[in-house]
Amino acid sequence: MIVKIAQSDAEVRQCLPAMLALRMHLTADDAFKRIQFQQINDGFMLAFVDDEPSTEPASAVIGYRILNFLHNGKTLYIDDLSTLPTARGKGYAGVLLDFVIEQARQTGCQTVSLDSGQNPARYDAHRLYLKKGFNITSHHFALTL
Repeated sequence: MIVKIAQSDAEVRQCLPAMLALRMHLTADDAFKRIQFQQINDGFMLAFVDDEPSTEPASAVIGYRILNFLHNGKTLYIDDLSTLPTARGKGYAGVLLDFVIEQARQTGCQTVSLDSGQNPARYDAHRLYLKKGFNITSHHFALTL
């Protein structure tokens, strides 16, 4: 399996079906525009894996960025990790997690963190995070404005 960082518009578009499997509230156009904005303004990185690099769409995708927090220092934060429903159970998400964990080490991060929804549809993801050594460290609170 090859992990590649999406840099061109074509590569970002290749990632959209897997991204939209997680972010179902977005249209492909909205997701594309948001990803472009975040890449330009927030240092957002989008990596993808596929068992055949030229195949579209990508089987799985991970979106992440480097942040700095007072409470835990330099952190690689995972915004999104999603696999196409037809490609689940093949190890793609684990490969992408290993990739970003190595990216975090190479860039001097102290932590890798993410938030994950709390519902039965996310339980397989939670098991993967725990298997990879992540700990549940807090509750996430949000206020919609």
